[in-house]
Amino acid sequence: MQTLTALLFNDFETLDLFGPIEMFGCLPEDYRLQFASINGGVTHSKHGVAIQTTAVKDLTHQTDILLMVGGMGTRQQVNHREFLQTANLLTDQASWVLSVCTGSALLAKAGALNGRRATSNKLSWQWVIAQSDKVNWVKQARWVVDSKFYTSSGVSAGMDMALGFIADRHDIDTARKVAQYTEYRWQENSDMDDFYQK
Repeated sequence: MQTLTALLFNDFETLDLFGPIEMFGCLPEDYRLQFASINGGVTHSKHGVAIQTTAVKDLTHQTDILLMVGGMGTRQQVNHREFLQTANLLTDQASWVLSVCTGSALLAKAGALNGRRATSNKLSWQWVIAQSDKVNWVKQARWVVDSKFYTSSGVSAGMDMALGFIADRHDIDTARKVAQYTEYRWQENSDMDDFYQK
């Protein structure tokens, strides 16, 4: 059993969180899910979806997998020192770090992706890469794997990445079964992003 911790903030992108959570939630014997924020309490997505979170300092289980989501709220968090320090703390603790959309901008600003290959949301590309010139940004990819880091493109790409992670940790048949159960058309090729434009 591994614990996945989603680190949240107000105005996160709804599907960035719930897309991957749906995939991991299909394997309840393998993944425990917990939702955290700096101070705990109710956190709201961009679309007003409210989710109860636990303060990071009060988490019951150690983080094995960190899920860093994106969304418009990242524009405030890249300048939030405590948030970036907390992201680094959880990154160091975790065996795996997964980001969706502009979540990689937060990891980059925190210095966690220095020297790593990574990708992000194509619509916010220039803003994301401006957060760090120490990252080897890969624009075309749907998701990128480098060491313990899995970074994905925009919004729905988080589901493709989550299934890719499940395929890597378990096997591709398990990932395909999850995709079938959720009736999701999985883009299995991490290098192919239909939303990439030169």
